[in-house]
This record gives sequence, C-alpha cells and structure tokens, in this order.
Amino acid sequence: MRSALMVAVYQKQLKLSSLGRRRHSAGEIVNYIAVDAYRMGEFPWWFHSAWTYALQLFLTIGVLYWVVGLGALPGLIPLFICGLLNVPFAKALQKCQSQFMIAQDERLRATSEILNSMKIIKLQSWEEKFKTLVDSLREREFIWLTDSQMKRAYGTLMYWMSPTIISSVIFLGCIIFQSVPLNASTIFTVLASLRNMGEPVRMIPEALSVMIQVKVSFDRLNVFLLDDELKDNEVRKLSSQNSDESLRIERGSFSWYPESTVPTLRNVNLEVQREQKVAVCGPVGAGKSSLLCAILGEMPKISGTVDVFGTMAYVSQTSWIQSGTVRDNILYGRPMDKNKYDKAIKACALDKDIDSFDHGDLTEIGQRGLNMSGGQKQRIQLARAVYSDADIYLLDDPFSAVDAHTAAILFHDCVMAALARKTVILVTHQVEFLSEVDKILVIEGGQVTQSGSYESLLTAGTAFEQLVNAHKDAVTTLGPSNYQSQGESEKGDMVRPEEPHAAYLTANNSEGDISVKGVAGVQLTEEEGKEIGDVGWKPFWDYIFVSKGTLLLCLGIITQSGFVGLQAAATYWLALGIQIPKVTNGVLIGVYTAISTLSAVFVYLRSFFAAHMGLKASRAFYSGFTDAIFKAPMLFFDSTPVGRILIRASSDLSILDFDIPFSIIFVVSAGVELLTTIGIMASVTWQVLIIGILAMVAAKYVQGYYLASARELIRINGTTKAPVMNYASETSLGVVTIRAFKMADRFFNNYLELVDTDARLFFHSNATMEWLILRTEVLQNLTLFTAAFFIVLLPKGYVAPGLVGLSLSYALSLTATQIFVTRWYCNLSNYIISVERIKQFMQISPEPPAIVEDKRPASSWPSKGRIELYSLKIKYRPNAPLVLKGITCTFREGTRVGVVGRTGSGKTTLISALFRLVEPASGKIIIDGLDICSMGLKDLRMKLSIIPQEPTLFRGSIRTNLDPLGLYSDDEIWRALEKCQLKATVSKLPNLLDSSVSDEGENWSAGQRQLFCLGRVLLKRNRILVLDEATASIDSSTDAILQRIIRQEFSECTVITVAHRVPTVIDSDMVMVLSYGKLVEYEEPSKLLDTNSYFSKLVAEYWPSCKRN
Repeated sequence: MRSALMVAVYQKQLKLSSLGRRRHSAGEIVNYIAVDAYRMGEFPWWFHSAWTYALQLFLTIGVLYWVVGLGALPGLIPLFICGLLNVPFAKALQKCQSQFMIAQDERLRATSEILNSMKIIKLQSWEEKFKTLVDSLREREFIWLTDSQMKRAYGTLMYWMSPTIISSVIFLGCIIFQSVPLNASTIFTVLASLRNMGEPVRMIPEALSVMIQVKVSFDRLNVFLLDDELKDNEVRKLSSQNSDESLRIERGSFSWYPESTVPTLRNVNLEVQREQKVAVCGPVGAGKSSLLCAILGEMPKISGTVDVFGTMAYVSQTSWIQSGTVRDNILYGRPMDKNKYDKAIKACALDKDIDSFDHGDLTEIGQRGLNMSGGQKQRIQLARAVYSDADIYLLDDPFSAVDAHTAAILFHDCVMAALARKTVILVTHQVEFLSEVDKILVIEGGQVTQSGSYESLLTAGTAFEQLVNAHKDAVTTLGPSNYQSQGESEKGDMVRPEEPHAAYLTANNSEGDISVKGVAGVQLTEEEGKEIGDVGWKPFWDYIFVSKGTLLLCLGIITQSGFVGLQAAATYWLALGIQIPKVTNGVLIGVYTAISTLSAVFVYLRSFFAAHMGLKASRAFYSGFTDAIFKAPMLFFDSTPVGRILIRASSDLSILDFDIPFSIIFVVSAGVELLTTIGIMASVTWQVLIIGILAMVAAKYVQGYYLASARELIRINGTTKAPVMNYASETSLGVVTIRAFKMADRFFNNYLELVDTDARLFFHSNATMEWLILRTEVLQNLTLFTAAFFIVLLPKGYVAPGLVGLSLSYALSLTATQIFVTRWYCNLSNYIISVERIKQFMQISPEPPAIVEDKRPASSWPSKGRIELYSLKIKYRPNAPLVLKGITCTFREGTRVGVVGRTGSGKTTLISALFRLVEPASGKIIIDGLDICSMGLKDLRMKLSIIPQEPTLFRGSIRTNLDPLGLYSDDEIWRALEKCQLKATVSKLPNLLDSSVSDEGENWSAGQRQLFCLGRVLLKRNRILVLDEATASIDSSTDAILQRIIRQEFSECTVITVAHRVPTVIDSDMVMVLSYGKLVEYEEPSKLLDTNSYFSKLVAEYWPSCKRN
C-alpha cells in the first residue's frame, strides 16, 4: 500500500499541470512521499490491531459474564462511558494532527527553498533572517505538537482509570446482586480477565490516533492526486512522415493563470516548415519561454489549435541536470551508440571538458549539477537533446551561460551543422546569430509583433532594429577603428573561406577546462555515512543529554515504579483481605478502589513527564540541527544532496517528535511491570525463579541476535529512503524536460526500482520482528507453564488460595508483557537511529564566526574600495589540487575591472574567495588595509554586493525579495525598481510591492529575476560590487540599459565584472585575464588590444561571430 501510494504520488507529479505545480511545491511533494505515504503504509497493521483488540475486549466481557453472572453488567456502564468519551477526544487529536501537518509542510517548503539557494543566502549574509523564518514556522508546528502530546497524556489517564473502575463496579455488582460469593476464585478470575483487558485498553487509543493520522494523510494525498493535470489535447501530435510542416499554431491564446483576463500569449499564428531554423527574440519578460511551453503543451491553452509533426527535444533556460554521471545525463536512458554519442559531444564542444575530467564522461555530477560550471551544464543539456535525435528542437536561450567563442561554435556546429536536417526553434538574446536563421519572430508583451527573415525585418525598421542596434552599439564601443585600420578590416573580409578553419585552430589551442573540483579518484558526492554495528546506548544517552532530560527521565521511571507498586499493593490487599474475616466486603473493595485510583494519578504523571521530555528533546535537536546547517560551510552544501538534509528535517525529526518519547516510556513501564510480575510469582512459588531467569536470559540472547540484523536493516533503510526523495524532488524540478523528451515512463520505472529497494528492506525488518516475537512467546509460555505446574503440585493448604489466584492472574499476563517489552524495545532501537542521523549533521564543522568582536571593521569601511590580492592560492578540499595558483594584483579604488577567461579558468572561484565562501589555502586578500580573513563573515559580506550568476528569488512578496531584512522604506524600494526597469511591470500588478513571488521565482522570467537581483544591489549601495556574468539571460538592449545604470549608480565604486560577452568588459578600466587558475594578463584593455595578447585573441574570437552581420 505504501509503495503504491509513493508511486501514485510520483506518477501524478509527472502529470501535474503548471497550475498544480504552483499549488504543490517540490518540498510538499517530497513530504507526501516521505511522510504521508509512510503513514498510510502503517494503516493495515493498525487496522487489524484495532479489530483484534476490540474482539479481545468482547471475549473478556463474555468470560466475566460467564464467571460472575449478572454482576458483570454494571461493569459495562463505565466501559461504555469511556468509549463515548473517546469520540470528542479523538476529534481534538485529529485537529491537532492536521494542523501539525500543515505547519510541517510550510516549514519543509521553506527549508527546501533555503537549502536550494544557500549560496545566495551566504553571499548576502541573510542566514539569520532565514533562520528566524524557519524557526518561526517550527514554533507554529511546535505549538500543535505540544498540544497533541499533552492530550495523549490525558488519554493514558483515561485508559488506566477504566479497568480499575470497572473491576470495582463489578465487585460491587457481585455484592448487590449476590450472584456469586465474593471469594478468592471469583476475585482473581475477574482480575485476570481485566488484566487481559489492559493491553486492548492501552492500544486502542494508540490505534485510534494512528487512524486519525492516516485520515489526515489520506485527505492530503487525495487533494494532491485529484489536482489539475496536463490535458493531452492541448497539442495535437501528428507523424512527420508525409508533411512538409513541422509545427502549426492557429489563433493560439495561452495563459499561465486561467483565471486572469489577459492571456500570457495572445493570437499567436505560426507555421514552421521542416528543417527551418526559427529564432525567437524580444525584450525580457515578453513571453519567449512561454511560447516554447505552449508548443510543448505545458501551458494551458485558452483557444486555437497547436499541431506538432514529429518528436520534440527541449533545452530549458535554467539547466536541469540529474545527479549521475555525465554519460547518463546525455544518453538519458537511450541505448549507447558510440558514433552518434561522439558526434553529439563534439557538436556541443564538450569533448575538451570531458577529457579534462578525472573520470571522463563517467564523472559524477553533484545534485542539480553543482560541480559543473553554468556553461558546462548548458552544453550537457544540449548534447542530451542532440543525442535524442528528435524532429523538432526547442532551445531556450542555450548560449546564455557560455562565452562568446563557445557560443559561436555551438551555433555553427550544433544548431547549423549537427541539426541541419532538423527543425530548430531557438530563443536567443545573441543578435549576432540572427542573420543566419530562416525566420525570426519578435515577441513583445505576449504577442508576435513581427516575423520574417533577417533582411525583411531590418528594412521594416522597428523594435527589431532597436534590438540589433543596441547590439551594434555594444560592439562598436570596441569597433574596428581602434582595433585595426579600415583597410585591413576589408581585407580581412576577403580572406573569408579559411576563417572557420583558423578559428578552430585557436579554439583547440586555447580551449581548456579545469572544472571538476575533486581529487583524482574521488567523486564529488560522498556516500552517505551510516554507523555500523551496535552503537550500544550512545545514541540513547545522546538523546537524553542533548535535551538535558535526565531529571524528567528519572521522574518518569519513579512515577512508573510507583504506579506498578500501587497496582501490586491493591491486588495483594485483595488476596490477603479475603482471608481476614473481620474485613467486610465494602471495606475490601473501598480500599482496593482507593489504592487503584491513586495509581492512575501516577500513570498520568508518567505520561506527562514523557511528553515533556520528548518536547524538550525535539526542541534541543531541532535547534542544534538548524544551527549546524546554517553555519555549515559552502563545501558541505556542494557535496551533500539536498534530499539528504531534507530527510533529516522531515521524517527523522518527526520520529523524534512523536515516536521516541512514548516508546522510551513504554519500554520503561513494561520493563518494570515484567520484573514485578516475576517477583510476585516468585513470592508464591520461588521455584519459578529458576525457569524464569533462564527464560529471561534466553529471551535476551534471542533479542540480541535479532537486533544485530534489525539495526543494520533500519540503517540501510535510512539510506535507501533518501534516493527515493532525491529522485522525486529532482523530477519535480525537471518535469518539463522529462515530458518534452517523452521520458516519463523511464523515470517512472527507475523510481519503481528505488521504491522496491526501499520496500524490500522495510519488509525484511518487519519479518525479523515477527521471528523474534514467536520465539519470545515460546519462552514466556514455558515460564507460565512451570509456575502453574508447581502450584498444582503443592500440597493443599500450603499456600493461601488468595495468593495462588494472585500468582496466576499475574502469570497469565506475563507473555503479553514480555512481548510488549520486546516489541517496544526493538522499535526504540530502530527509532534511536534517527537521533544518530540528526546528530551526524549537528557535528558539521562550522564556517568561521559571523562576527569577531575585537576585529570588527569601522562602520564606514570600506570607504575607498581598494582590493589587494597577495599570492592567493585556493583549493576546495585539503587534499585537492589548487584552483587558483598564486594570484597577486591590486584593484584600485573606484575602478571597473573586467575578469575574463575560458570556462573553468577560476573566475567564479576568485569571487568565492572575495566573499570567503572558500578560505584561502595561503595568501591574503586585503580590502582598504584590512585582511578580510581576520573579520567576521557577516561584517565582510554585508559590505560587498554581488549580482550572482543564477538569479534567485524566494517565495514571498516583491518587497521581501528586494529587502529581506526590512531595512528600507517603500520609496527607496520604488526608486530602486525604477532604476532597474521594473517599475512599469510592478506598478501594473494589483498588489504592487506585495505581489507574490512563487517558489524560486518561477512566475517571473529569468531576465526579470536578474533585474530583481540588480534592484537588491541598488538598495544596498556598497563600495564594492561584483557582477558574476549578470547579463547572461538578458537581451542586448536591456543589457545596455543595465550597464548604463551600473555606470551611473556605481561610478565611485570598485566594480568587478566576470564576463563571457567581451563587450561587457571592453570599456572597463582594467582587464584581468585568467587561465587555468593563473593570472595571465592584468592591464588596460586598450593596451592589451594593441599587442598580441591573450585578451586580444579572446576579442578576435568574439569578432568573427559578429562581423558576419
């Protein structure tokens, strides 16, 4: 049942429409699989327990009636009352449960979002803000947790009261009805039967609360499984055999938000012939990516028809890479065809990269491709598409993350050559390639405003012309005049034919890559650690000591002993009281009732202490865990898949919240009971001790034998669960790609295998449990048999009949108690592993402190913005090779420095070093006379601004995204929005600054997200600004505006730009050229252009691709 549900959730996720995806974030879907499906999986066991317990109750009542006659009837009244009290109680628990689940969902959603964008949070030094966010969500969750745990404590009280009250009532009934004499045999038959009621009475509430949880989970899964699916009729898929067309859209209107009045794309008419190359361009947020989604059928269609002839391949704008090897990502489940594979790799310029990896194309890619540079991820995606050999290719801005030279290679080798016989629809901002395609579409504001060939559009002279001109302006800043004399440039144009050839030579000489940040022979993602063998009591003591719960545990044990003692005292009183003629029946029963009621108070206290201890532990572990995660260095996130952290935050934590405290108390209580039982039996017939002790020893041995296997099974199960979750969350990120490639079935089958592995272990651990219980039962029945045998053999009158009854009534419940102890002890040993796993992450070595008190820089620092690097060497791990090999240079205050170099030359690492995401292996970075390694991280990072390579937005509003710490007024925010070209868009929205931003900013285009990041920087106004290829997903005109804003706003500041497009750095004051982690050149660009420098080669490579226009 559990597996079926996990699979159903996964299958649904593959079919969810964009609307459904907005309602259920990746984190929630993982939660449905990790928590809800598991809960439902426990349902059959509890369901059967519930009815067997109920049956046991009725049989007990039958026996009572048979022994006591009418006297048993009054006893049914309190039983009935207890049953009725249960109903409102269960309702209240259910409310707590469902509220708890909602709160937990919220927290996990936030956690998964934070883990996915940890890098940006560290760069901006927002950890505290996000930590308080998660903590406040956890607090909400905690309120409901406390509530439900306290209610459980009341529940126990109710349940223990009932047998006491019932037995007293039955004895009273006997006196009133005079149906049977009140003697030893009657009293102990009644007691023995009622002891048998003990377990059903204890477990039925448990069963009920599990049923309640199941109901909550069931409803949640139901809502999810019935949510909106993609309609198959959005796009008509026809075969490509007999038609010349590849794609036809007639009067198409599409909208992401069906409820909004203005569709995202309106009246689109488009015809594409076979083998045509179509480029789609237009300003940021115009609807270019949406058009591709409409063709894929991802976007709800309002009217019109879409016909697609043939199969499709899709390359998304934000690259989606699975964890696995490079080869797996390219083959994507298709059989290996060496020839075709090599061609695909070559066409996508990946051959050099793959040669430079230690493991070639078997190199592991970390989760979401985190050890690959942006450009490599894009190229791997492209190669996947090329290899898939489809008829129609939809490429969404595939050149944004690569340098100009690689982009040119990709365009010519891949789009024009490798895909020559295919239809290609290319969304791009690179104007330089437009002249070579067959047809160009210009999209603005959701409409196709123009379409036609390059020449016809240029003559029409409109928006398109502006795009091209903006590009030309960017290019002419470095124009031919200061590069070579006019005559030479014409001459250059004549010697055209051998150009491509020459370009290749330079390409092969200079292309190179050191990207995999690992050691030879060490893959990036480490195997998940798990303890081995018997860790003994360590995790248990960890649980007690971390939560400082020693006192509560002792109190729990004392109250439990008190409870058992009082119960034994009550029964002893009955056994002895009967033989004393002076004691009347009324007194006999009155005293019994009094002692028993007192014992019930103890039992309530016991549960109360247990609940408190559990809550204390939950709080301690949770805060320790989040502290550790938020303080972990960046390397930890690079080598630990998010799923692994999420599992600890979801299922391990919920075991800590719910299961551990009560199982500890169950073990303690049943243990005390077991000892008392054997004690009482021995006090009547001491010979039982011999057998009893032997049986206990044997049981312990069997249990040890069992635990060795069971513990490992549960541990392995812990590590098989993570891949299931990882796979699910990865799929939910890349579901568009999966559907486009028609790969849903393959993913589904892979997932089935993962689920089977997980279920297999679960099954084995349950089977071993049953094995153990069978053996324990045999041993305990042996003890019981011996006791009864000895009592029968004793000469008459040797032992008072009351005590014989006492001994036997305890002996009958012996087996049940022993099994209870065994079962809960084993459960506890398995649950405790969650403590072990959370503790593992509480011991991550933290990054340097956020604030070093005696080394705090002045509040005005850095006032100038001068950065000096002294023989800076950096490696990612202690035994890894150096990535930056001794760089020395000075960025003077107020200058604009461009950093260029091929993919993987160490540009991004240099930025990481500035922000201390990696600590230097040796050397220093000094800003305005202060060594940045001496101060706290927060002080440093608050003073530097960055626009990162991958723009990140968080779920929330526009305001919280621009100003998460709430430092600025609305006016300032509006001014910033105006400067970064978003004011118009935002002021059209109904909620203005409070308009929503969905998970990872999905409801904004990639370009708009980049502009929001610029807005953040404009608000911060620091002296040092770093642009990490910030203009990759923006069209040339917006790019030009951006550059202008940055020039105006940050004229006094030191601006460091890491760029792939050469024009972005050509007008900087200095250019820094890196190659293989070494500083090759550092000079003014004009000087470098005059000489035969590395930089001028880079520019020359950029040129041919522009010159053809």
